[in-house]
Amino acid sequence: MALLMTDNEITLAIVQSLKEGRIHEFQEVMDELQPYDMAQHYLRIPGKHRTKFLLYLTTEQLTELMDELDSDEQLEILHKLGIEKSKEVLDRMDNDDLASLLADIEPHRADELLANMNSDESTIVQNLMNYPPETAGRIMNDRYVWIPGHYTIREAIDKIKHFIEYAEFLNYLYVVDEDRRLEGVVSYKDLLLGELDEEISNVMYSRVVKADVLTDQEEVANLISRYDFVSLPIVEDDNRLVGVVTVDDVIDVVMQEANEDIEKLSASGKSIDFKTKPIVAAYRRLPWLVLLLFIGLLSGGIISRFEATLETVVALTFFMPMIAGMTGNTGTQSLAVVVRGLVSQKPNFRQSIKLIVRELWVGIIIGVICAVLITGIAYFWQGSLVLGFVVGSSLLLTLIIGTMAGTIIPLILFKLNIDPAIASGPLITTINDILSLLIYFGIATVFISQLM
Repeated sequence: MALLMTDNEITLAIVQSLKEGRIHEFQEVMDELQPYDMAQHYLRIPGKHRTKFLLYLTTEQLTELMDELDSDEQLEILHKLGIEKSKEVLDRMDNDDLASLLADIEPHRADELLANMNSDESTIVQNLMNYPPETAGRIMNDRYVWIPGHYTIREAIDKIKHFIEYAEFLNYLYVVDEDRRLEGVVSYKDLLLGELDEEISNVMYSRVVKADVLTDQEEVANLISRYDFVSLPIVEDDNRLVGVVTVDDVIDVVMQEANEDIEKLSASGKSIDFKTKPIVAAYRRLPWLVLLLFIGLLSGGIISRFEATLETVVALTFFMPMIAGMTGNTGTQSLAVVVRGLVSQKPNFRQSIKLIVRELWVGIIIGVICAVLITGIAYFWQGSLVLGFVVGSSLLLTLIIGTMAGTIIPLILFKLNIDPAIASGPLITTINDILSLLIYFGIATVFISQLM
């Protein structure tokens, strides 16, 4: 049914089936929707129909719906479902997702939800919440399939069939000893290609790529990306397998880290989204902007210091915004390249020097090309070869310096164990503004007699 309908038609069909109590038609539509689309239609329908929408869903569908919503919307659904139904949903949710939800709400509300869960599931979630935020332990889940090494491939396949609805991913089976210490891993493809009576210990990979529970979530994401895994085993100090991090969790981590870096690069430093109140958003942005305001006053001081030069050669004002803007832009571009690189790898001293040299050459190439262009423009526009030389040489130097500032500053902060993203775009731009004005007016002052 839903395959031939537009989104608006699907929403209308859902509302109509809810109004008329046609559960069968409602389920026909739901069966053809992906969880994300189901969540979008739930958010689209009028609020008065949402409770019935939830009551018509199966427990499995409710769990899938919860995974696609933010914490406020999840709590709203749990409230609408009531104690018994919400207990079923909470017990079926991935424990890492549930731990993330409970970490975002008030402690007393989290305790109420945990008390309403199955005791075993509640204990697992509480254990996850004991790990530090943004570590492998916090984002892992315990829904994976493990087998002993003496199992045959036939026994392993039988176990997979038994846990088909339990495990989130069945691409890998983890081989453990009697103390749950990780000994190896075997892929589902290896099981299909192997002989049914072959022992798992003979086909497993013993050199297992894994992470400790306290490993930073960014490093976990890097490992999964580097090896093209769909899940990564997580162990404690004694190599005991305690969970797995799956690729869908890694995507969430990548998005989260990218948003954090964007916030820092834009000088807001803290999370601001569509729901943030104006006073809160202003408060979070204000400290950096006030600092930049005072730094920016230096630009005004520099301009007033060279007021005589400007009065003598008014044409200099035409090119001043262009030089400052291009310098700030190239610095921000270099900063973005460095921060993005630092997220994916931790460069050593040699790699850092190589990066600086590369960006230096980038600055020189860009600077020479832009300097030649602007020299020609200044000469033909103002009829002064000296003015063209002043503008062109100033742009060349400032573009090189801007590129170097955007490269070296985040690397220095990284070496000092300070998040390089705090070297925000506006800060780099402001510093480059000051340097570009000093260079521009300094060179112009030296050649003032030829410019007159």
